[in-house]
Amino acid sequence: MKNIFRYFAVSTISGILFGIMDGYINSNSLAQSLFEIYKPIAKTSVNITAGIIIDLLYGLAMAGIFLLLYKSLPGEKGLLKGISFALIIWFFRVLMFVVYTDETEPPIPTKLYHFSEAY
Repeated sequence: MKNIFRYFAVSTISGILFGIMDGYINSNSLAQSLFEIYKPIAKTSVNITAGIIIDLLYGLAMAGIFLLLYKSLPGEKGLLKGISFALIIWFFRVLMFVVYTDETEPPIPTKLYHFSEAY
């Protein structure tokens, strides 16, 4: 019972931290200047309740994944295992971003579209 309470406490705290970081990242002056280009297509309102719920669910998911992988993570203590888990998650997040975002080459349907326009 104590472990379940700790799981929900840690996942709730991490969900709240996700929400705070999400709010800060999207509301600082640098982000606002970078988002200016998207103003014509961006939503003008934000559903705060949905954002909080999603961030809390992320916290539950990340804590659950950490518990599932805990024994196989590198490190001897909980803090080192937490740091290694964070680095692994960060690595795969960056890897997926790089794999799916290639700014030098347009996607294949775009290439085919430009090819068909040329002839």
